[in-house]
Amino acid sequence: MSNQIQVPFYETQITAVQTDGGVRIALKPVCEALGLQWEAQHKRVHRQPWACMSITDMQLPGDSQRRGVTTVDRRTFTMWLATISTTRLKSDDARELLGRFQREAADVLDRYFHEGGAINPRADEHQINALIRQSQMQMELCQAAKGLIRPEHLEARARVVLARGLGERAELDPVDRPLYAQDYLRAKNLPTAKLKSIAGMFGKRLKKAYTSAHGTTPEKYPLNLSNGQVREVNAYTEADRPLMDQIWNTYYDPEGLVAA
Repeated sequence: MSNQIQVPFYETQITAVQTDGGVRIALKPVCEALGLQWEAQHKRVHRQPWACMSITDMQLPGDSQRRGVTTVDRRTFTMWLATISTTRLKSDDARELLGRFQREAADVLDRYFHEGGAINPRADEHQINALIRQSQMQMELCQAAKGLIRPEHLEARARVVLARGLGERAELDPVDRPLYAQDYLRAKNLPTAKLKSIAGMFGKRLKKAYTSAHGTTPEKYPLNLSNGQVREVNAYTEADRPLMDQIWNTYYDPEGLVAA
């Protein structure tokens, strides 16, 4: 997933992803970092009336493949952290890390997703240089894609890269904001198996509808995957959301089943 990120946070990381429904945070890695029993915390959060939990297709650090991961929204994450008592934790290090999560994690996530990036003030020169080089490589990829994909889509991607490097929020016309078919489907909160079963046909129907509406097939975009690989996908933007809604409403019911 191109928008899955690992946010460095002291001695650990926060695994999160940006979807059409907002930021989703993987809960299990945070539990493990704090030394909390995952199964017990999962049941505990699930019982809360304020909790917003869902299954998101992700690849967790150390995992060899993508799978359905329990995630929560930013609000649930913050409220859950506030309910954890330091008396539950066995070590001083875990208690100190919990305090940092409770005080800083929400702000770090907000800066990353809404201001374009979050650089740890304790980052050393090597880490900062690595971030700079990553931005340079992404800009070079955008430059190489000129003439291959729609200019507005390319410009939007370049603006995001530049804003992240400057620690700012990208200024994008909403209709030019990149929108991937997979992200559109993930926002429906479908089970992983169901999402995989309909994604291919959904993409084909969307491409056909786009071609019919514009008189040309959608252009391709080189998408950086979370595993470091690059895959070409059809380039859509928020301007194409009505087409996606049309396909969804015509062929799929709320549970993601093909309509009769």
